[in-house]
Formats: sequence, structure tokens, C-alpha cells
Amino acid sequence: MSAQDERKSEKSTFKEKPEGSVGEKPRHEPEKELLSWSAPARPFKRMNREFWVTIIAMAAIVGLILFFAEGFMPVILIVSIVFLVYVMTTVEPENIGYSVTNRGIKIGEKTFEWEGLIRFWFGKRFDSQLLIVQKYGIPDRLELVINPDEKENLKTSLLKYLPEEKATPSSLDKAASWFSKKIPGI
Repeated sequence: MSAQDERKSEKSTFKEKPEGSVGEKPRHEPEKELLSWSAPARPFKRMNREFWVTIIAMAAIVGLILFFAEGFMPVILIVSIVFLVYVMTTVEPENIGYSVTNRGIKIGEKTFEWEGLIRFWFGKRFDSQLLIVQKYGIPDRLELVINPDEKENLKTSLLKYLPEEKATPSSLDKAASWFSKKIPGI
């Protein structure tokens, strides 16, 4: 008998992979909705005349400076940003469905799984209560408009999966907060 035949006849020393071992996919339980609600897609507030006069004056001054320094392209950028702000403050957002499930948070048809979420906290913008969830990736936050009377139920459901911990404001958050305090009407 040759050496190759001996190797073929010997049984492998590797054992069958036991159930529940590393690398085996866990059995998924069916998705179960824990809490759901319907709310606007984003916080919304109509801005008054004083706000628009301030914004247009600031845009005109910065646009004029950038026109002489860099040319026409930065002015187009500023005009497009002012137009975006105009649209966001005049067009009311549509209502969408939000839900918390045993697999993650659903916004419309998109699901953000628990493994990709870090923590949550509650906040307020304009007159809207917000659930803010920090996640991995870009953008790093989800901001969901919530009904104030559902806040405690939502907190109870989320604490099973995520810690409640407010993130420290970044430099960009601090700058945006400072800037928004300087503009009247916000």
C-alpha cells in the first residue's frame, strides 16, 4: 500500500463543528414591533420676516466679499444654501412611520439594526421633541420626531437595547448652537 492510499484511508482528526460554535449564524427570531408612531420627517418651524432680512443681508455681505476674493462660484454656493433654507422653512415635512422592533429602529422602510447603534438621548428643536440616536457611520446621528406622550414608553423600549447617554457636543455642534442664537427668529 502506498503512502497516498494510507492517507486516504485514515479518518480526519477534525471533529464536526458543534452547534452554537463561533462562526455559526444565530437563528433569527421573527421581527416583533415593540412600539410605533407617526410623526413629521423633521422638525419644522416657519420663519418670520426678521429672520429672512437677517439671512439675506448676511448672505449678500458674505457673497460680495467672496465675489471679489474668489469670483462667481462661491456666490452661487451661497445663493443655493439660502434657497435650501427657504425651502426647508416653507415646505412642511410629510408624516412618516417610525417603529422600534426587536431588531432595531425603523424609519419608513429603512431599518437601523441594534449592532450599528451606540446610544440615545432626548432633545428639542423648535417645538418638536426629538429622539436622537448616535450610530456608527456617516451621518452619525438619527433624529426622530416623537410624540411627547410616548416618551416614557419609548425610553423603556430603548433601554433594553441601548444606554441612555447624551453625547458631548462637538465643535461643530457648539458653533451651530452659537450661530443659531445670533440669528433672530430661530
